[in-house]
Amino acid sequence: MRSLILAAVAVLALSHPASAAQTALTSNIGGRAVALPGGAAAFGWPGVYFEGRFTGPSVEVAVDAGAEHLAVSVDGQVRAELSTGSARLTLGGLGPGEHVVRLDKLTESQAGSARFLGFFVGPGGRALPPRARARRIEFIGDSHTVGYGVRATKHDCTEAEIHDLTDTSLTFGPILSRRLDADYRIVAFSGRGVVRNYGGSSPGQPLPALYPRMIPGEAAPSVDPAEPWRPDLIVIGLGTNDFSTPLQPGEAWADEAALHADYRQTYAGFIRDLARRQPQARFLLIAGDSFAADVDQVVQAVDAETPGLATPVRITGMDLGACNWHPSAADQRMMADKLEAAARVVLP
Repeated sequence: MRSLILAAVAVLALSHPASAAQTALTSNIGGRAVALPGGAAAFGWPGVYFEGRFTGPSVEVAVDAGAEHLAVSVDGQVRAELSTGSARLTLGGLGPGEHVVRLDKLTESQAGSARFLGFFVGPGGRALPPRARARRIEFIGDSHTVGYGVRATKHDCTEAEIHDLTDTSLTFGPILSRRLDADYRIVAFSGRGVVRNYGGSSPGQPLPALYPRMIPGEAAPSVDPAEPWRPDLIVIGLGTNDFSTPLQPGEAWADEAALHADYRQTYAGFIRDLARRQPQARFLLIAGDSFAADVDQVVQAVDAETPGLATPVRITGMDLGACNWHPSAADQRMMADKLEAAARVVLP
């Protein structure tokens, strides 16, 4: 299991208050976060990140990781991975000039959340405005988008290994966003589909039902419709869980044909609803082996109303080398390649 990994320049102190002389950095936040008193924020969706800019020889990162693993980096280099409980981490010995400190959520929270308590520039430093990138991308999906067990090199994993080897930073979303110099948001939950979840679990709670939540395991608060997040591109990868397991007695669909029809109708409605709230966005829809024809029909339906709104991106040939036959790190890079080719066509 990951525990606390620190670079040689890092010094860790637990739960001490910030010095009055410290200056808090204003953060660029990628993903959904709930504002808390004192400038803190709670977060639970995969891939949430916080970035701050500063000058000076040191910076302090204050977090309450809960049960999650969080990566801390400075100027693009990972300096520590934190897990379990509250910590204040000082990273010193930094060179002259501007620096960027970043906190990335690596693991998946299906219940509970972590808390970001702040970045604080050290003595002799100066806070700078955060960088906000010109492009924005939203990723909506399931375990493939989460990066379920992606660090694994085996199929058979314990629940603890699945948690600890999940790493959303290695998935196609962050990879594509780095290539396009985009800020991003990830709204993804393992095992969920458009209308049906893996094995028929949690009926009535597929991903579209969870989508409005600020934190995935909590029904409230919900996203403010007036929030300023305006993605240029929305990438959706949903369907694997709808169709990867056979229908069980008592489920809502009479047969596979009824399930596919419901999937297509509900998926098109979900996209229409997103497009009404984000009219500037174009959509890329990931099409897997078992539902590629359905995705094509969804694209045809929404494009008939808004030409060019959605584009299918066919994904096939993955090695599925990670936990429980999930996409490997190589698969994630391949998906990013295919999505990048499509994104460069539809983005201005």
